[in-house]
Amino acid sequence: MVQADTLRLGTEGAYAPFNSVSESGELHGFDIDIGNAICAELEATCEWSTHDWGGIIPALNSGKFDVLIASMAITEARMEEVAFSDPYYFNTMRFAALKDLGLEDATPETLSGMVLGTQAGGVASKVLNQYFPDNDVKLYPKLGEAFLDMESGRLDLVLESKFALGDWMADGVDCCEFVGQDFLLDGTIGAGMAFRKDETELRDRVNTALASIIENGTYDEIRAKYFDFEIRDKPIAVSELFGQ
Repeated sequence: MVQADTLRLGTEGAYAPFNSVSESGELHGFDIDIGNAICAELEATCEWSTHDWGGIIPALNSGKFDVLIASMAITEARMEEVAFSDPYYFNTMRFAALKDLGLEDATPETLSGMVLGTQAGGVASKVLNQYFPDNDVKLYPKLGEAFLDMESGRLDLVLESKFALGDWMADGVDCCEFVGQDFLLDGTIGAGMAFRKDETELRDRVNTALASIIENGTYDEIRAKYFDFEIRDKPIAVSELFGQ
């Protein structure tokens, strides 16, 4: 184990089930449990703080905390601003379909003529526009509105993060089911913990702790609390799946 005293961790606190604040003001979620497990592995005391998403990287770089654990996607643009840990999960995309359709696969061919939906402005909307140009695509200001239209039968399928879909369907929703394969956008690296670029030693220590909790089973115990599916396996790229 790597010795340390206090590890100052920052998160958003508004992205359930990964990081959110309870009515009593306590942080909870997958990110929080992973951070606490890393602190335990480092024999450190966790000191958490929450920050608005739009200013969370500047808050890290200004020294308000030392490790950002907030389900942040590792991108080339962000790597110019911060250093990232190894990926600790992949936020895959997937379709959910009305059960009555009896679908098993989800491709431009099998979904021909069907009404597809998702939240406007997100990654999923770009996928639908690029790979399903002949479908009727409905975009919603809020993802919850797409879910309501699925439940009422006004949509045939919705495309979104597998985590968001799973959380929705686990909440007593019986209309719908996962169909097709999990996939990622081309070039997606996964979700990582972020550090100031000069904090490479701390990053390496956290990577070592992350590897340890994966190896000793702690990671999978935490994962099972939130998700009944594997989240560390990197799936197929969208261009390979849909052949464009």
